[in-house]
Amino acid sequence: MIRTALLFLVLVLAPALIPSAAHAQIALGSPSWSQLTPQEKQVLAPLASDWNNLDAQRKQKWRGIAQRYPKMAPDEQQRIQQQMKSWAELTPQQRQVAREQYKSLRQLPPEKKDEVRQRWQEYQSLPPEQRRELASRPAPSPSGAGAARSPAPATAAAGAARSPAPPMTPPPQGAATSESTRTR
Repeated sequence: MIRTALLFLVLVLAPALIPSAAHAQIALGSPSWSQLTPQEKQVLAPLASDWNNLDAQRKQKWRGIAQRYPKMAPDEQQRIQQQMKSWAELTPQQRQVAREQYKSLRQLPPEKKDEVRQRWQEYQSLPPEQRRELASRPAPSPSGAGAARSPAPATAAAGAARSPAPPMTPPPQGAATSESTRTR
């Protein structure tokens, strides 16, 4: 009888005392900034102030980038760092706009994507003064012809939200390729 009672207690209480696999996965998938490795903190430094507010999926995406970072070419490392810095400077509203624009750009047919890519590259090749001038102009209305085509942002910050880094790589949600830097 005592043996049966002990067995019952073990079977009933053990699961409550042992963290579940799902709980462990959540803890692993969404570490706080202090739980990151020193190498991850160094790579992800531009995101430090926002890190604890990111959802688990975005944290995992950025940790994946941090793990691949040492194997990236220096120019790709520099691009990733710049995108993280730009992303960190955006307001939550600007980030949402960037995500929505990214989603709409991904749905474009290949020929339209090529056109957007080309126009973005043209914009990037403009002298800084001319880019600032274009950035100061009001954004075209979404119903206007080719709203996604215009590389001229309304403001510098809005421009970062509306005009992802070349080609088709807006900030934060993916892998170390251009796919990795999208935020998703």
